[in-house]
Amino acid sequence: MAMNIPAEGGADEVVSAINTTPLVDVMLVLLIIFLITIPVVNYSVPVDLPKERNEVREAKPEDIVISVDAGGRLFWLDAPVKNTEDLVARLKKIAVMNPQPEVHIRGDFKSDYEPVGRIIYACQRAGIVKIGFITEPPARS
Repeated sequence: MAMNIPAEGGADEVVSAINTTPLVDVMLVLLIIFLITIPVVNYSVPVDLPKERNEVREAKPEDIVISVDAGGRLFWLDAPVKNTEDLVARLKKIAVMNPQPEVHIRGDFKSDYEPVGRIIYACQRAGIVKIGFITEPPARS
């Protein structure tokens, strides 16, 4: 090691270089802290989340399509449905068929969830086993 001895005037020279050793020490300590705490952040309850999938299915002629427009009105194929009790009565006639047709629900993007919930509840009351939702595929960019 070399030693720097000041000149005979005795004045120390100003060091203009930045000492990065404390910065590196702090960064290494933070890195160690993060590496230790990351496994603790993981959730402890094991849950299998559903995966997104898009099934292309062909509609059969016997399938029933119930639509909900933006105003919340119900339609059986293209005919308007008066109320939920009328819908349940129609669905009960369909539920006894063998094989039982599927019910497909088309909900308008701007409608509330309540009419769709009424359709699902009516299907449950009538004994319909298979219910599906008709949606548009996501737009590809």
